[in-house]
Amino acid sequence: MILDTLQNIETYKNISKDIYEGLKFIANAKHDIKIGDYFINDNVKAIVSEYWTVESFERGYEAHKHVIDIQYPIIGLERIKWSPIIGMDVNTPYEIEKDRTFYKNPLPQGTHVDIGNGIFAIMFPQDGHSPQHYVNKPEFIKKITIKVSLT
Repeated sequence: MILDTLQNIETYKNISKDIYEGLKFIANAKHDIKIGDYFINDNVKAIVSEYWTVESFERGYEAHKHVIDIQYPIIGLERIKWSPIIGMDVNTPYEIEKDRTFYKNPLPQGTHVDIGNGIFAIMFPQDGHSPQHYVNKPEFIKKITIKVSLT
């Protein structure tokens, strides 16, 4: 997992063209961006969604095999719990069409990050992430999730 600020997106230009393109999309997005899917290039898609943050994300810790997630609330704050998936138990088996497995029983080294207000998180296939948690109280957020294809 990488946690960083939008001020540092130029750092990613020479690391990954696709991650950089996704971060540029986030940095240039306006608060009134419409809900839906946006295709940035052949390997990168943005999903804009809205929802209420909650105390507990019931499905557990999600991980993907074929995409990297870049997550950023463009409005509001969100807490994402994190744990490496190695050693965790499967909660919901792998779903091919959604490229996701849900895990439970995070490792003791697991932690959380708070994103929004210029802070984004990048989650790799080994990163179990449990999104949609509130930081201080439940709030309605608008979030951009970038899906960077690894295949």
